[in-house]
Amino acid sequence: MPDRIATFSANGETFYGVVADGGVIALSPDFPQWPTLREVIEAGSLEKLVEAAKGRAITHPDDSFQWEIPIPAPEKIICVGVNFPDRNAEYKDGQDAPQNMSLFIRFPRSFTGHGRPLIRPEVSDKLDYEGEIAAVIGKGGRHIPDAEALDHIAALTLCNEGTLRDWVRHAKFNVTQGKNFDKSGAMGPWLVPFRDHAQIVDVHLTTRVNGEVRQDDRTGRMLFPVARQIAYISTFTTLVPGDIIVTGTPSGAGARFDPPKYLKPGDEIEVEAEGIGILKNGVADEK
Repeated sequence: MPDRIATFSANGETFYGVVADGGVIALSPDFPQWPTLREVIEAGSLEKLVEAAKGRAITHPDDSFQWEIPIPAPEKIICVGVNFPDRNAEYKDGQDAPQNMSLFIRFPRSFTGHGRPLIRPEVSDKLDYEGEIAAVIGKGGRHIPDAEALDHIAALTLCNEGTLRDWVRHAKFNVTQGKNFDKSGAMGPWLVPFRDHAQIVDVHLTTRVNGEVRQDDRTGRMLFPVARQIAYISTFTTLVPGDIIVTGTPSGAGARFDPPKYLKPGDEIEVEAEGIGILKNGVADEK
């Protein structure tokens, strides 16, 4: 089991710490200089948390806390669209793979934590799933070369990049509305420190809905590998520690079935990637 570092809440307080079998070891009280994992990453100290947890007892047993998104207030969450060969083919527009990647922005409020429901808004019943791996930037910069890009990653996590399909077509040129409904997606459960390029270069990624495999692919088949994503994005914006790049989803989203298989209350979605873990969420209607 890889080292796992999480943000969680209990009794009205939010903590970060290291996940252990049977619960979590809260460490944020020991490091007041770092209010959240964003500041831990900026200080280059994820490994310090791993070391600090050794020999420590669990402070919050399983079922005594709720998972939060790992980095509560990143400066940027940048998502890469249509980044697998079969995914590009789904669009049936006769176009070959694009020369440059499609990008869009999500807000932190549009995500919820592991084990908590995705919220289907009252204005739409077309909530869809998109299982992805997210890379968290540790060392920032502009004009980062491809060959050095992976060395700028601090950690990996998982994302269910939930989408309201009808709302991504509310305007001619953007998808922002359909990608940013409150708590329509999920991120977590934890961060896995990034220590080796092999953790992202060719990793198996799967999404299941109610136990049925819907998405199944490998990051080695990405049209734009993660190193290229970091290099390209850093061409136009300065990446900073704690920024999150959501790296792309395989084919098999619900909208592509005939008829479409949109999410509904009672469904359970699992996003799994080797070396990271499983992100699991249900679905609930907006109250």
